[in-house]
Amino acid sequence: MKKIILPSVFLMFATLLFPEKKKINIWLCGDSTMSIKETKSFPETGWGMPFVYFWDSTITVFNKAKNGRSTSSFRNEGLWKQVMDGAGEGDYIFIQFGHNDEVPTKKTYTTETEFRNNLKQYVAEARAKKANPVLLTPMARRKFNAAGQIEGTHDVYAQIIREVANEEKVPLFDMDKKTQALYQQYGAEPSRLLFLQVKPGEHPNYPEGKEDNTHFSELGARLLAQMVLQEIREQVPELSQRIYTPVKK
Repeated sequence: MKKIILPSVFLMFATLLFPEKKKINIWLCGDSTMSIKETKSFPETGWGMPFVYFWDSTITVFNKAKNGRSTSSFRNEGLWKQVMDGAGEGDYIFIQFGHNDEVPTKKTYTTETEFRNNLKQYVAEARAKKANPVLLTPMARRKFNAAGQIEGTHDVYAQIIREVANEEKVPLFDMDKKTQALYQQYGAEPSRLLFLQVKPGEHPNYPEGKEDNTHFSELGARLLAQMVLQEIREQVPELSQRIYTPVKK
């Protein structure tokens, strides 16, 4: 008599040979260049918005970034607590600040020393939750000189992030340098396409037009999300294996 192998046995062996991947959460902590936008702000788009669509079913992205936040206000308003309350072992916490920390005239201003200490505290608290912190330098602003060369506007605070990442042995995505290179590749005028730049009467949300060299268009946000994904492919192998790849027919 032939033995019948029950489906449950097949499932058991399949589970042993191909164990199910542990589900991982990615937490995005940052400012308006990353955040989810309201409909009234369209076509302004934070890079965290398209970022969510690049993953397989084992990844969930929680975008906690908010407009105008700094390392200090993100904590003071309870946003960091939300991340800490939700994050678990093996999660990844992406931390990208600087835009609002570095401007002395803003209420969110933090001194260089405060900024450094805030970053170190974020890293320590993420690790205490057995989560994996990742530091990102700010996305560059679009600023070209008369010769058509891109100029940095985050030099001091971006360098602090680089130093903290090195000291704390944390993965660093140097988006300030990489986005500057992207804008330079496009050139002074074509790079406008990457930003929230609309002419008067071109969009109902901005009847008088808008020329914004900090916040991104849909195209710009998507390209920046893809650049972050490239950093993940190069530096975070556990996550790179979970980037969605369409099945070829």
